[in-house]
Amino acid sequence: MILPIYIYGQPVLRKEAQDITADYENLPELITNMWETLAESGGIGLAAPQIGKAIRVVVIDLDPLADDFPEYKGFKKAYINPHIVEADESKTETLEEGCLSLPGIHENVTRPTRILVRWVDEQFQPHEEWITGYLARVMQHEFDHLDGVMFVDRIKPLRKQLIRGKLSSLVKGRYRCGYRTKGVK
Repeated sequence: MILPIYIYGQPVLRKEAQDITADYENLPELITNMWETLAESGGIGLAAPQIGKAIRVVVIDLDPLADDFPEYKGFKKAYINPHIVEADESKTETLEEGCLSLPGIHENVTRPTRILVRWVDEQFQPHEEWITGYLARVMQHEFDHLDGVMFVDRIKPLRKQLIRGKLSSLVKGRYRCGYRTKGVK
């Protein structure tokens, strides 16, 4: 089932998401719905708060980027209870980011290029791994959602001032996008 994506201004996007246990009700169905919602919206990552659930679940599909990043051919993975354990701040990269919850807004964000991540998979098997490259950026963006942080919180103050009107329009329900949404109004 394709779910509506919550738009900037929805309170759930600012809540800290909670870890879940293996007996979380209908988790396989929720993850399937997240995959369908992600595919329908044309995104590459989706965090549970973006569909109104304050839980630590993220799905990432980098296969659409395989032309530019051949190493991500077939990459499609769900992360349950993910946490960034450490970020290697010695090397950062600034790239433009967008977000399904912020339609029409794209800004440059500086992030570390290497992070240590801990999570469990869909069978609740634990994993811990150093992640690099574009996947590290996508994970940081999506995992920020789990901590109530959005990419616009990470841009330079002057840029944030310049897009304040766009952010206000999102809160007021004045935006257009080609996927189902749930705005504040």
